[in-house]
Amino acid sequence: MSDARTTLRTTGVALRAMLVFTLLLGVVYTVVVTGIGQLALPWQANGSLVRDTQGEPVGSALIGQSFTDAKGNPLPQWFQPRPSAAGKTGYDGTSSGGSNLGPENKDLITAITERRAQIAAFNGVSPDEVPADAVTASGSGLDPHISPAYALLQVDRVAAARDLPAATVRALVEAHIQSRDLGFLGEPRVNVLELNQALQGLED
Repeated sequence: MSDARTTLRTTGVALRAMLVFTLLLGVVYTVVVTGIGQLALPWQANGSLVRDTQGEPVGSALIGQSFTDAKGNPLPQWFQPRPSAAGKTGYDGTSSGGSNLGPENKDLITAITERRAQIAAFNGVSPDEVPADAVTASGSGLDPHISPAYALLQVDRVAAARDLPAATVRALVEAHIQSRDLGFLGEPRVNVLELNQALQGLED
């Protein structure tokens, strides 16, 4: 009987502990952290959504997206992001990842060569002017940023497509260049979606 009582008591303690910690860690902790996020950092807590002039969400500042037509061709009136290897059409949040191809891989070298020629022709510049991030995907395949060099490379093409002064578009790019985090981490960068929304705002 003593062993049975001990077993019953131990089981009861285990069940009570499971219920208490489920309540504390599964419910209370979640509610508290969610509440803090909504109060302190509501934009980040809700997905860092970028909205259009009507207030409708058009994407996230944390995830890149393509600016192409129905056939997958880049649209000249928009700034274009870097390539993406995430999913079949790129920028698929459910298939985040790179190509896993090494720098000496023949397929990667061929792809980079072709991309450089296409981007140069698309923007009316020399292939030597095309920066590295314009022809290579990020490790996640979801990077929403491009280098200032790649953004500035696209200025004349975007300005011509929208019939805007190149100086106006260039100033917009320069205003959207984000500096290194804390002044020394990472590289200066431009968020493509935010830049394109600001570009659209010039005509709205």
